[in-house]
Amino acid sequence: MNKMTVKDVKDWKGKRVLVRCDFNVPMKDGKITDENRIVGALPTIRYLMEHGAKIVLCSHMGKPHSIFSDEVKLNKKDKAKVEKGETTAEAVIEKALKDEPKKLTLAPVAARLNELLGGKVTFAKDVVGPDAQAKVAALKEGECVLLENLRFHWEEEKRDLEFCKKLAAYCDIYVNDAFGTAHRSHASTAAIVEYGLVKTAVCGFLIEKELTVMADSLDHPVRPFVAILGGAKVADKLGVISNLLEKCDTLIIGGGMAYTFLKAQGFEVGTSLVDDEKLDYCREMIAKAQAAGKELLLPVDTVITKSFPDPIDAPIEVRTVDSHNIPADMMGLDIGEKTRELYAEKIKGAKTVIWNGPMGVFENPTLAAGTNAVAAALADAKGATTIVGGGDSAAACTQLGYADKITHISTGGGASLELFEGKVLPGIACLNERE
Repeated sequence: MNKMTVKDVKDWKGKRVLVRCDFNVPMKDGKITDENRIVGALPTIRYLMEHGAKIVLCSHMGKPHSIFSDEVKLNKKDKAKVEKGETTAEAVIEKALKDEPKKLTLAPVAARLNELLGGKVTFAKDVVGPDAQAKVAALKEGECVLLENLRFHWEEEKRDLEFCKKLAAYCDIYVNDAFGTAHRSHASTAAIVEYGLVKTAVCGFLIEKELTVMADSLDHPVRPFVAILGGAKVADKLGVISNLLEKCDTLIIGGGMAYTFLKAQGFEVGTSLVDDEKLDYCREMIAKAQAAGKELLLPVDTVITKSFPDPIDAPIEVRTVDSHNIPADMMGLDIGEKTRELYAEKIKGAKTVIWNGPMGVFENPTLAAGTNAVAAALADAKGATTIVGGGDSAAACTQLGYADKITHISTGGGASLELFEGKVLPGIACLNERE
């Protein structure tokens, strides 16, 4: 990694610092239900506090209703209600104006940060308004202020120049420590630097760790290198599959995307999820693996059921069949026991393992065995560098208690996927290079 970090800046004392964090934490009834992202940001914040910086923290929270944009769009649920005559578009928008700021405010995050950082964090009720300006101006060395949800402004996602200028006015130095949004080219993640509004732009410890562990493992893996991809659709991971086949020794496929690969080989997959438009692509990838002498593993047996569980965690009846002979009226929703053993054995012999995407519908206890088996295999992979690329895979490892046995669990699902794909992440590309 050749990007400057906070340690490359020699003097922080008295400097005003804008720190882009990822405080997009899950909430229920106004309470934080998982504070891992908050805890992950603490090393960088504490370092800046200890070195006398005046710290302006900023983040987004969720996806605010687009009443905050210049184009009002109703979500699918609201559209359905309007079409049924249950409400009107105007009523939905009016309600959102009242509810969204309450539901997606960063106030609870500020309160928790204040507890964790010795009472030195205040909260601004706006982003570039009078409250934020006053609280930023009042900052003393070693103190922080957290701005309100950036996405309450449509200008954030639209990279608006004037909005960027207002954010840049808060700082002498910009620090990006939000790996989870590093693949987004928004005002606070990249444009503020790309427009030349801030000259010194470095990464925090969290992004440094993500790049050091993940990027280095991808570019210079200790072999054998095993990559595991799951999730629903092949279309979501087109570039990832192709790029990883060029880097890894073995590519393991699970989840819903496996059925598209199986169908591409001419096997019966019943009513399983299939990307019919990607069958030729799957054949190309199978041929690419063979030509390069790479191993591409698909499920040899499959847990099947009559229909998708509704609700998703409802009790269901299942049985296991050969993956090549799924009955025409049944669907595969998890990898079978033989496949679990096959995949675990391959992981056991690896020196570098990366994983993104569940092996089945892991939200259902009956269909979680495949995902659990992969998580357990990674946790037990002695002497190997094991990396979990955020999202559902990370949630599974955490829920099962394996987090402390994995080398690195990424804080960014989408960002880690794009890194696996070999893409340049805007939020990292804009940062200063080490000389």
